[in-house]
Amino acid sequence: MNILAPSILSADFMELGAQIKEAEQAGMQYIHYDVMDGMFVPSISFGMPVLASVRKKTEKFIDVHMMVTKPERYIENFKNAGADGITIHVEACDCIEDTLKKIRALGCRAGLAVNPETSEEELRPYLSMVDMLLVMTVHPGFGGQKYIEECTNKIRKVRQMIAESGFAIDLEIDGGVNRENIRKTVDAGANVIVAGSAVFCGNITENVKFFLEQLR
Repeated sequence: MNILAPSILSADFMELGAQIKEAEQAGMQYIHYDVMDGMFVPSISFGMPVLASVRKKTEKFIDVHMMVTKPERYIENFKNAGADGITIHVEACDCIEDTLKKIRALGCRAGLAVNPETSEEELRPYLSMVDMLLVMTVHPGFGGQKYIEECTNKIRKVRQMIAESGFAIDLEIDGGVNRENIRKTVDAGANVIVAGSAVFCGNITENVKFFLEQLR
């Protein structure tokens, strides 16, 4: 199933509740929640308290993307705050297997992400432990970046890797997705699409409906 996961990092924080509601009413399936610590990535975003507030206002699946050094420190906190899925980065965690197992043990879907410069082969040892793989299509840390064209081939390779594994694993992409390139990424094999600026800048309802149409 193809899924749209708008990233609220690009929302107007003064209108966050209203904008989430609008995107929800327009048909979005997931909320993508970016966590940045100022160490793994230069920027800092939001943490558990904002997640808890968002959780109170929606029943949608909350897809927590941890761009955080040593994410294992916070898994339980984010679960308790309302996460439905938690994705960690291979580049940021020294105990990937244990952390993925912990995410699943807490009842969340487990995800594993790679940055543009990281080989997709880094994902292979963990295919039996994940529910989703995330291919970053920009360098993590800031919204509004341009999609890195070379990542399209990586999406294809990861989709092939999933097919060969026999496991039911979603393939998410995050970064620079817009009206012009959405079909290319889906055709390459992505089925969970994160879009930030392309959803929350302009008419949210129209933007969500456009992407959903492309994902049919």
